[in-house]
Amino acid sequence: MSLSHFFKRLSLASSYGLSTLSRRFIHPPLALLFTNIYPRRQPLIPSRTSLPFSHCYSSVTEPQPSTLISPYLCVRIRCKKDIADMFSEALMCFGASSTTLDEDDNADTSNEIYIESIFPESEDVDVCISRAADSVGLKEIPSYEVKTGEQYDWIKKTQESFDPVEVTEGLWIVPEWKTPPDVQATNIILNPGLAFGTGEHPTTRLCLLLLQRLIKGGEHFLDYGTGSGILAIAALKFGASSSVGIDIDPLAITSARQNAALNNIGPEKLQLRLVSGNTSSPSINEHKYVQKKHETVVESEQEKYDVIIANILLNPLLELADDIVSHAKPGAAIGLSGILSEQLPYIIDRYSPLLDDISVSEIDDWACLSGRKKRILTGR
Repeated sequence: MSLSHFFKRLSLASSYGLSTLSRRFIHPPLALLFTNIYPRRQPLIPSRTSLPFSHCYSSVTEPQPSTLISPYLCVRIRCKKDIADMFSEALMCFGASSTTLDEDDNADTSNEIYIESIFPESEDVDVCISRAADSVGLKEIPSYEVKTGEQYDWIKKTQESFDPVEVTEGLWIVPEWKTPPDVQATNIILNPGLAFGTGEHPTTRLCLLLLQRLIKGGEHFLDYGTGSGILAIAALKFGASSSVGIDIDPLAITSARQNAALNNIGPEKLQLRLVSGNTSSPSINEHKYVQKKHETVVESEQEKYDVIIANILLNPLLELADDIVSHAKPGAAIGLSGILSEQLPYIIDRYSPLLDDISVSEIDDWACLSGRKKRILTGR
């Protein structure tokens, strides 16, 4: 399975942005990237994967206008109520742009429920549903029907749904097309149409609040799975001397660059790197220079960063723990999110040998774990 199915901030542009369906909407906590699979039966851990920094692409694919105004597939799936949440999240990981649980249909008399989902027109729905069903342990593929929707300007509709978000006193996330409510506050200007990170999802809030506490001034910050670039941009506004944001999605890198420009942040302060999840990629110890348009980027050395935040998914957090921690200086602060509170035991067990002073913060059912890299790692 490609690592791209697991990162949390998957591109909304390529998947038509946020759905406007009513009822109970599950979107990439992309409002994305990168969503979580609930490990209520067992944690879903992918096969061996790696995210080496040294394997970067030399160019970034720009989103085409045709992907922003495009037909889509509407898929209506019938499944058992007790697995509906988990199956909905799995659908998101395997290609759905959005899912909605229709709780109005025989809610009190049936043990089944409908999932209304939207897929890009180019997506192989049969394969996506099959893989999603397999990933959550279903022995039979649920019944479903597929209809083709009209062409629709998803980005425009998405923009209409966003208002400025006050993360905490003096910190606002402001959509590009809105006026900041408080011009004296720290305002992060964002166009969330292309990637995850709008400030509305609890994991983004948790990471922003953690980052605000950690940045004292002059730090080197790594945003591991940058999406919209919101955390990398916020780190600089809080006083970090430099930020690096990495992602496996070209559209996320494009979105982050655009958002950096909206905040008058140039490449000398914020470097954005497209990396590969290819398991055959070279080692991160091989320092390579990659030409990206008009900038030359030296790939990340180990033990370079003072603060690292990875707001991605449970499975990559588990699988990539050694790689995430390797880029932190001894004693550096590391934040991990994109996880449900019920998933914390898996993260604590995986990171306890790597981090000291572990603490947890929570909003609703979502959690953020933080700690400091051990100065001497056991088993090394």
